[in-house]
Amino acid sequence: MAFEIPSDLNPALVGVAWLRGRWEGTGYRQWPGLEKHSYALQVDFADNGEDYLHYLCQAFEVDEAGAPTKPLFMETGFWRPLADGTVDVVMCSPDGFAEIWFGKLQPGRLDLVTDAVARTRDAKVAYTAGRRLYGNVEGRLLFSFDRATEDHELQPYLWAQLERR
Repeated sequence: MAFEIPSDLNPALVGVAWLRGRWEGTGYRQWPGLEKHSYALQVDFADNGEDYLHYLCQAFEVDEAGAPTKPLFMETGFWRPLADGTVDVVMCSPDGFAEIWFGKLQPGRLDLVTDAVARTRDAKVAYTAGRRLYGNVEGRLLFSFDRATEDHELQPYLWAQLERR
């Protein structure tokens, strides 16, 4: 599905306008000690006229038919493109994480790495660093998330392919 850049969009958001809207699809999650399994993902990027996007991501376990059965994880944050072609991202999760990401914006592609990861004392995982890729490929949003923990080096964790809704 094609998209148009609204005439009233804050000029700072033009480089990330391709992210705006709701994206839904499926992907896989894999981690040492856990079996690879599929999940459903819904991602929303919204703006309110200011120079940032609000981000909300929700994932769900799915049954054999692909229907959501229960929440898997959720995160939210703010994505702020900067004049030098970089993007600063702040995210948090109810699993006990707060993250600061930065990355280089390219046409239809954004590569992010963590600058900082903070955890609560009872965070679900001893998460320490991450790398994410968001790419617009033939109108689809491709997403990957590599993660490191105190016990494991940076490695693939989540990946998905999403359609604009």
